[in-house]
Amino acid sequence: MLCRPGCGACCVAPSINTPLPGMPDGKPAGVRCLHLDESNLCRLFGSVERPGFCAGFTASPEVCGDSREEAIRIIGWLEGETAANQRP
Repeated sequence: MLCRPGCGACCVAPSINTPLPGMPDGKPAGVRCLHLDESNLCRLFGSVERPGFCAGFTASPEVCGDSREEAIRIIGWLEGETAANQRP
Protein backbone atom coordinates (compact mmCIF):
# COMPACT_ATOMS: atom_id res chain seq x y z
CA MET A 1 0.00 0.00 0.00
CA LEU A 2 1.22 3.51 -0.78
CA CYS A 3 0.73 6.30 1.74
CA ARG A 4 -2.33 8.46 1.15
CA PRO A 5 -1.14 11.94 0.15
CA GLY A 6 -1.95 14.45 2.88
CA CYS A 7 -2.78 11.84 5.53
CA GLY A 8 -0.04 12.45 8.12
CA ALA A 9 -1.63 10.10 10.67
CA CYS A 10 1.77 8.51 11.32
CA CYS A 11 3.07 12.00 12.21
CA VAL A 12 0.32 12.60 14.77
CA ALA A 13 -0.87 9.38 16.43
CA PRO A 14 2.31 7.60 17.57
CA SER A 15 4.90 8.75 20.06
CA ILE A 16 8.49 9.18 18.90
CA ASN A 17 10.90 8.46 21.73
CA THR A 18 14.05 9.70 20.02
CA PRO A 19 15.14 13.30 19.50
CA LEU A 20 14.32 15.01 16.24
CA PRO A 21 15.10 18.51 15.02
CA GLY A 22 13.23 21.03 17.14
CA MET A 23 11.84 18.27 19.39
CA PRO A 24 14.81 17.16 21.53
CA ASP A 25 12.61 15.01 23.79
CA GLY A 26 10.79 13.33 20.93
CA LYS A 27 7.06 13.63 20.32
CA PRO A 28 4.20 12.44 22.54
CA ALA A 29 1.40 10.33 21.09
CA GLY A 30 -1.44 12.38 19.68
CA VAL A 31 0.70 15.49 19.20
CA ARG A 32 1.25 16.77 15.69
CA CYS A 33 4.93 16.66 14.70
CA LEU A 34 6.23 20.15 14.07
CA HIS A 35 7.69 18.91 10.75
CA LEU A 36 4.25 18.09 9.37
CA ASP A 37 3.32 20.89 6.97
CA GLU A 38 -0.11 22.41 6.31
CA SER A 39 -0.74 19.74 3.64
CA ASN A 40 0.09 16.96 6.15
CA LEU A 41 3.36 16.15 4.39
CA CYS A 42 6.63 15.56 6.25
CA ARG A 43 9.22 18.29 5.78
CA LEU A 44 11.95 15.82 6.83
CA PHE A 45 10.98 13.12 4.31
CA GLY A 46 14.13 11.99 2.51
CA SER A 47 16.39 13.90 4.92
CA VAL A 48 19.09 12.32 7.06
CA GLU A 49 17.47 14.16 10.01
CA ARG A 50 14.32 12.05 9.68
CA PRO A 51 14.08 9.69 12.69
CA GLY A 52 14.58 5.98 12.10
CA PHE A 53 11.13 5.35 13.58
CA CYS A 54 9.58 7.43 10.81
CA ALA A 55 11.74 6.02 8.04
CA GLY A 56 10.82 2.51 9.18
CA PHE A 57 7.07 3.07 9.00
CA THR A 58 5.37 1.15 6.22
CA ALA A 59 1.81 1.92 5.22
CA SER A 60 -0.52 -1.08 5.23
CA PRO A 61 -4.29 -1.54 5.18
CA GLU A 62 -4.12 -3.07 8.67
CA VAL A 63 -2.50 0.06 10.11
CA CYS A 64 -3.85 2.78 7.84
CA GLY A 65 -7.40 1.59 7.29
CA ASP A 66 -9.52 3.30 4.66
CA SER A 67 -9.13 6.94 5.71
CA ARG A 68 -6.95 9.37 7.65
CA GLU A 69 -9.40 9.26 10.55
CA GLU A 70 -9.28 5.47 10.66
CA ALA A 71 -5.47 5.53 10.48
CA ILE A 72 -5.30 7.91 13.46
CA ARG A 73 -7.67 5.66 15.40
CA ILE A 74 -5.77 2.43 14.57
CA ILE A 75 -2.30 3.87 15.13
CA GLY A 76 -3.50 5.48 18.36
CA TRP A 77 -4.87 2.13 19.54
CA LEU A 78 -1.60 0.39 18.63
CA GLU A 79 0.30 3.09 20.54
CA GLY A 80 -1.86 2.47 23.63
CA GLU A 81 -1.45 -1.30 23.38
CA THR A 82 2.33 -0.98 23.04
CA ALA A 83 2.52 1.39 26.02
CA ALA A 84 0.32 -0.93 28.11
CA ASN A 85 2.58 -3.90 27.31
CA GLN A 86 5.65 -1.96 28.46
CA ARG A 87 4.27 -1.18 31.93
CA PRO A 88 5.53 -3.35 34.79
